[in-house]
Amino acid sequence: MSKYILRRILLTIPVILGILVVTFVIARSIPGDPCRSALGERATEAACNAFNARMGLDKPIVVQLGIYMREILLKGDFGDSIRYSRPVSQMIIERLPVTLELGFSALFIAILVGVPMGVISAVRRNSAVDVATMVGANIGVSMPVYWLGLMLAYVFAILLKDTPFWLAPTGRLTAGVIPDAFYQVWGLGLTRGTTLYMFADFVSNFVFFNAIITGQWDVLVDAFRHMILPAIALSTIPLSIIARITRSSMLDVLGREYVRAARAKGVAENLVIMKHALRNALLPVITVIGIQVGTLFAGAVLTETTFGLSGVGRALFDAITGRDFPIIQGFTVVVAMGYVIVNLLVDISYAYIDPRIRLR
Repeated sequence: MSKYILRRILLTIPVILGILVVTFVIARSIPGDPCRSALGERATEAACNAFNARMGLDKPIVVQLGIYMREILLKGDFGDSIRYSRPVSQMIIERLPVTLELGFSALFIAILVGVPMGVISAVRRNSAVDVATMVGANIGVSMPVYWLGLMLAYVFAILLKDTPFWLAPTGRLTAGVIPDAFYQVWGLGLTRGTTLYMFADFVSNFVFFNAIITGQWDVLVDAFRHMILPAIALSTIPLSIIARITRSSMLDVLGREYVRAARAKGVAENLVIMKHALRNALLPVITVIGIQVGTLFAGAVLTETTFGLSGVGRALFDAITGRDFPIIQGFTVVVAMGYVIVNLLVDISYAYIDPRIRLR
């Protein structure tokens, strides 16, 4: 098992190098002048020359690529934003937790609802439950995220206003609710600017986690009420896909000889489904879940814009329109790295579920 995991980790190295190069090329391929985007259309030629020299944009493209690779691989430095003149790593610390909380909340809903839906639909094949589940899955996968987000906000924020079912349509927290970071509550006395402080600041920006470990239950409830609608809107498409794949895989496994043999031996039906069928049907489901993580981050751009969340997706959109290369590169690399890590975990889970894979 350890050799299998090490081999998979080594295979991610060329993938990471490819991500860095492709991200750089795509960012530089965006039409437009970063100087005009930052200083305005009336910026003079001299001002733009000084701007390009200060940002290193006047160097040959190969030299820029070398500097970019060196700074990230050796120092972990994504540079400073052209538009905001702030370190990109600091902006990632502030915004990435919002996107991760949104993405994993949506993924949690999709798995929690989608897998049982697929199992029930397969066990009760061609019944009314099966038809209703698949119709619901088709509707879910057909609805655009932005349209569903607006409809949810209209129903829960306007039609259900002044009722216990009212939910916040925008923002991460209610105005005036400011959570205390865990390192402040615990009196850790970290020095601002150090690596440990930046890591603690990054962790404290996960509102759910920070509120739980510090016992700020009012903040936790407020954050939960703000996250429900974006998470539901973002989860509908992966939920529908997971339900359909689970149903298809379960139908295939339920027809296998070992499942019929288990039933013939008198094994309880629940045990046949949960132990013999579901575990063997999970391989394609896990593959789809891994792919959907990338889809969730892509869908987060629209969802964050619709619900006014200050996450990675919204920052990327602003950076692309403003030709802010360091932000585009930094945020894209971090999201792509997350995608690589999730796929690595999916590969490792394959070996855990099916031991034959680790022997190949």
